[in-house]
Amino acid sequence: MNKDSENKQEIPNWPHAPVHSLDERGTYFLTAGIYHKKHLLSSPEHKNMLLSLLFSCAEEFGWCLQAWAILSNHYHFMALSPDDPKSLKPFMSKLHTVSARELNKLDNQPGRKVWHQYWDIHITFQRSYLARLKYVHNNPVHHGVVDYASNYPWCSAGWFECNAEPAFRKTVERFKVDKVTVHDDF
Repeated sequence: MNKDSENKQEIPNWPHAPVHSLDERGTYFLTAGIYHKKHLLSSPEHKNMLLSLLFSCAEEFGWCLQAWAILSNHYHFMALSPDDPKSLKPFMSKLHTVSARELNKLDNQPGRKVWHQYWDIHITFQRSYLARLKYVHNNPVHHGVVDYASNYPWCSAGWFECNAEPAFRKTVERFKVDKVTVHDDF
């Protein structure tokens, strides 16, 4: 065995994409990014299409959306899983396949690669849930798109402001998100 072979054996076989471990029912936090971080969701028409498709796919696969934010090159959402959380994979597959086709049709770019990959986290602690809920609602502010997230039509902050119980809204608003670890370098 030569020295190169020995070194190759010491390097672990890392997966090329995030591991999607969907063994337990519960709340999941998801992030998906556009390939090469391009701003393909830059128009209202593009964002409206993805938001509408997100809602319809969530309903079709039995996922209950809790929060969402769609920006020009990525999105986040939180959702309660159905009894079988493994339905997340076909949900995401349909969302990305159909949205890529529609974006490419809108931009007259047939065959263009749109989505890079997605990351999911099963949330198991209430504090983590509340912090990530606030993070998603405030994502347009975090990225400097708007001063007030409730003014951004492609995120759930305005909906949350109007529909959440005042005590729960205040609880979420008090949470700090500076220690939340999220893949969000877009």
